Amino acid sequence: MKDFNNTIPIYIQVMDDIKRKIALGVYLPNDRVESVRELAIFYGANPNTIQRALSELEREGLLRAERTIGRFICDNSELIASCKKKLAEDAVTNFLQELTSIGLSLEEGIELIKERKGNYE
Repeated sequence: MKDFNNTIPIYIQVMDDIKRKIALGVYLPNDRVESVRELAIFYGANPNTIQRALSELEREGLLRAERTIGRFICDNSELIASCKKKLAEDAVTNFLQELTSIGLSLEEGIELIKERKGNYE
């Protein structure tokens, strides 16, 4: 996958990556998620770490387990939309924190967004 951030537990980083894939539509509702072993290889992480990430995603309702078959993405469109909104909110929060850390105002940040917006349309 990528280099893990040493300040955030790996299972949370794996959860965040899977949430991002759900929000982006890489994983669609009712898609089967790879096995713990396959994900451990993909992420280069301990299977116990992957198991913890998947269990937490189940607890949050984004995944459901079906005995002997595997884990699947939920089909709750409201929960998926909420996940996507949370990711966007986190991105905005990080952006605003970064702005203030370099001494820019909110207004200057908004102007930067307006200037760059054309690159993303």
